[in-house]
Amino acid sequence: MSLINEQDNLLEPIRGSIFYEDKDTYACLASFPIVPGHCVVVWKNDISDLHLLSKTNYEKLMETVEKVRNALLETMNTDKVYLIYMDEIKHVHWHLIPRTQSETGFTLLEHKPKKLNDISFAKILKKAL
Repeated sequence: MSLINEQDNLLEPIRGSIFYEDKDTYACLASFPIVPGHCVVVWKNDISDLHLLSKTNYEKLMETVEKVRNALLETMNTDKVYLIYMDEIKHVHWHLIPRTQSETGFTLLEHKPKKLNDISFAKILKKAL
């Protein structure tokens, strides 16, 4: 199982999938989501690992993660959003994965990623932010 498909270039999200952006971060629907609502929050500058961010930049990144998490909680009608940090592509980013009512824990991560075909949820998240 892989959360990050080799074809999933976070630096080039699917057109129309970005629903939040500021000078340092952006948030988009995952190009290869494992569940509906799977989003990615990306640090724009080329930083290879989370520990290399300054405290100020880390806090800025986590503010964006919190905004997106809250928007997911509101729009997905779920009580949990998993935050997953992986550095396999050597670029700081977080995966935000809403938990479905029928699955909990690691079973949620057993889903096979599928290419994102419908970006309409990006508009809903943008409105929620």
